Amino acid sequence: MNRASTAAALALFIAPFISLAAEPPASEGDRWWKHIEVLSSDALEGRDTGSKGYETAAGYVSKELAALGVKPVLKTGFLQPMALQSRRLVEAKSSVALVRGGQTLPLVQGEDVMLSTQQGDSGTVDAPLVFVGYGLSIPEKGHDDFAGLDLKGKVVVLLQGGPANIPGPLKSHFGSWTERVKVLKRAGAVGVVYLQNPKLLELPWDRMVASIRNPTVLFTDPSLNDSRGLKVGVVANVAHSQKWFEGAPHTYEELVTLANADQPLPKFDLPSRLKVKLSIESKPLKSMNVVGVMPGSDKVLAKEYVVLSAHLDHVGIGDPVKGDRIYNGAMDNASGAAALLEVARALREQPRKPKRSVLFALVTGEEKGLLGSKYFASRPPVPITSMVADFNLDMFMPHWPFTAVVAHGKDESTLSVPLSEVAAQQGVRVLADPEPDRNLFVRSDQYSFIREGVPALFFKFGYTLGSDEHKLFKQWLTEHYHAPSDDLSQQPVDREGAARFIAFLTAMTRAVADAPERPRWNDDSFFRRFAKPVTEPAKAPSSPAAKP
Repeated sequence: MNRASTAAALALFIAPFISLAAEPPASEGDRWWKHIEVLSSDALEGRDTGSKGYETAAGYVSKELAALGVKPVLKTGFLQPMALQSRRLVEAKSSVALVRGGQTLPLVQGEDVMLSTQQGDSGTVDAPLVFVGYGLSIPEKGHDDFAGLDLKGKVVVLLQGGPANIPGPLKSHFGSWTERVKVLKRAGAVGVVYLQNPKLLELPWDRMVASIRNPTVLFTDPSLNDSRGLKVGVVANVAHSQKWFEGAPHTYEELVTLANADQPLPKFDLPSRLKVKLSIESKPLKSMNVVGVMPGSDKVLAKEYVVLSAHLDHVGIGDPVKGDRIYNGAMDNASGAAALLEVARALREQPRKPKRSVLFALVTGEEKGLLGSKYFASRPPVPITSMVADFNLDMFMPHWPFTAVVAHGKDESTLSVPLSEVAAQQGVRVLADPEPDRNLFVRSDQYSFIREGVPALFFKFGYTLGSDEHKLFKQWLTEHYHAPSDDLSQQPVDREGAARFIAFLTAMTRAVADAPERPRWNDDSFFRRFAKPVTEPAKAPSSPAAKP
């Protein structure tokens, strides 16, 4: 559907769905799916950050929250606007090449590499290359890939992954771009080349190219852009990664073999320089979070909040796949937004309201680098220290029955206690993260809360390596992740499993909201250092504290 016809048809399309609460009774799974039908329709054009489709999605969930008794918490109502800028690479005016032995070897954008607009500005870079293993510096575990290396004025080349003996959440934290850029800037590096490990691939190269070609979005306020500061960022195609190692002491294949065997990776200078010309166009952009509160019933504890978060955006319109250019984002993440709406419904229908307040945060810009949740956590509508926990949903993957859950972050805080109790009550197994090198702990919106000291859990349907569920998930990544086929036609989707998961999340929310004590970081958790001093709730005021 083209943009002109979309604008004309939008009102007519959305109208029947504006208040699902008014429709005849439906099963929990069917109600959840009806939200997804709206949010991932072609009419919303993939809900790209700052787009008309995203604005329509924000209006829809705002109205649904209001119908479910959730109240605005901001002076701007349900919407928390933010000023952004969109950055697009002009490929025709940009170039990348290796210079080796006096010869310039051009690299083809879209085939050999993709230039990221997350780093750098228009201009040129000409710098030597050095391979730095995983490019991780983790002082707490005595691991430093940069020790003894002179990186000043150089571009580092690093391989995806990390040592198996380092816990997944810690490895993920130090592998985040915020932490990487901080270390590289301190060492004087000017750029980074990211090499993928075939074993850890999530996207085929053509979809990786389509994803990187989408404009990067940054905050207009530069103080919020803490993952920037290098002059160039490059992502290399696995199939052509050996080009970076011609004439070097080790081949790309040797390095991958060492990594997969969990053997130490060597560090060495590469016999090439990287020569890059960047041309980047910028334009202003606006988007918004949707935030509401279900006030708590206890006059004292209502001043504290359990946060339920899910990103509302997806990637919009992009390169066509089988003639389809709309990346609908049904599982990623209309599914999570829809689940939050249904948790709100379930809480409203319970005879006794939660003691603590429940904040619903449907955030923008997750696909652009956790922008909406970062803005929410750094410009909070209530004091950040009053947020006792965050439960985050992002493509929780309801493709098989809900009999097991992976809760990223469960070993870091006392949230493990209600998690175990609720899981036992509902006959759900709690599984460890089966693939810690995917770095999921830092790849969705819970990480924004964690960095501000709020204990958090990030939920997925559970699976074990090699299981049928694991195979189904890998197939989904290959066929649907960040593809137009993540739409309403995909199979299988287990609506009953989604309903059971919504009941599980509702129970988790109640357990934390009603607990006498707030959750806390475990004493041995690395992330405890982000916690902020907490003032205990004041004694109950004479007037109700239900209005935040």
